[in-house]
Amino acid sequence: MDGTVDITMPAELEGTRAVVRSWLKSVGETVRRDEPLVELETDKVTTEVPAPADGVLLEILLERDAEAEPGALLGRLGARAAEPAAPTAEPEVCSRQSAAPAPPALEQVREHRLSPAVRRAVGQHGVDISVIRGTGRDGRITRADVDALVAARASAPASGSRIVPHDRMRRLIADNMLASVTTAPHVTAVFEADFSAIIAHRAKHKAAYERDGVSLTYTAYIVAACVAAMRAVPVINSRWHADHLEIFEDVNIGIGTALGDKGLVVPIVHRAQELSLQAIAARLHDLTARARSGQLKAADMKDGSFTISNHGVSGSLVATPIIIQQPQSAILGVGKLEKRVVVREVGGVDTIQIRPMAFVSLTIDHRVVDGHQTNAWLTAFVQALESFGD
Repeated sequence: MDGTVDITMPAELEGTRAVVRSWLKSVGETVRRDEPLVELETDKVTTEVPAPADGVLLEILLERDAEAEPGALLGRLGARAAEPAAPTAEPEVCSRQSAAPAPPALEQVREHRLSPAVRRAVGQHGVDISVIRGTGRDGRITRADVDALVAARASAPASGSRIVPHDRMRRLIADNMLASVTTAPHVTAVFEADFSAIIAHRAKHKAAYERDGVSLTYTAYIVAACVAAMRAVPVINSRWHADHLEIFEDVNIGIGTALGDKGLVVPIVHRAQELSLQAIAARLHDLTARARSGQLKAADMKDGSFTISNHGVSGSLVATPIIIQQPQSAILGVGKLEKRVVVREVGGVDTIQIRPMAFVSLTIDHRVVDGHQTNAWLTAFVQALESFGD
């Protein structure tokens, strides 16, 4: 390689607020093309930037915790120094009776995966890597993970409590939630939905979907019902501007996906209005799997126009208000599915029945719509859920 090569913020992160989390190489170290070089973190995902070429890391222009703007220059690579010739001595022949080496222990494997910067920090602070839960790709331990443990250990009181420093994702989520409730007046309407039709339809088609490698979940039906409701009340699929309202043709639905103590991400089912139920289910299966394994890309979480919070999976019946993902205009909440006693008219006579029911809520930006449109959207949504046939 002649000259220098720029290391820049990836194109898929453009328009996203990113921060340099850690450098995986030090100045002067040799790198190979596509080797992970620097970690960038947004409020939704941590991304490793690969080396654009073989070479030596010449400069680090944005240090740890520096904010990276779209197209930012992160550092530079230079030409690789000449490598010494390989030794010509004959390899030592092992005895035929030699025992096979034992497989490396788990912590040896983890130690081998540490970047040089992380390895130095571990040695400097005497950190036991077995107690660290890595937040990098595939569970890799990052410099930020080591620093958080060291900070917590240093600031922990003698007894009575423990300090858990906020990671970057938690701080950015907090900022976004505060900004949303400060910006938009939130109002919530709650309806009740009968899932009998969905359960019957799923029981009939689940095996066929599985033969095609698709997991048919309740969330797929909820996404499809959202599309139907958007056709009835398209103003919900919009964005507020100071002097106009922008109503979107594409229904790009985000699905809140919890990552345990690491917060949550919101992958997007793009152009859901063009997808069949099976296509929605396949897209959800892929997005959810990659979200929980840390494999989402920035593009998977861009351009959402509406969001679903399926909070019932963790046990809550109703959550209100569910905070809107700015700059969207509304967010759907789906409560816990449970059997309830309801009154249904059969042949002109009221009957008491046990049905699978869930509370569904729509929290709206009251600048955008009023109660009439909110209730009309929920009415269409519930009707769609309750009318799934063969």
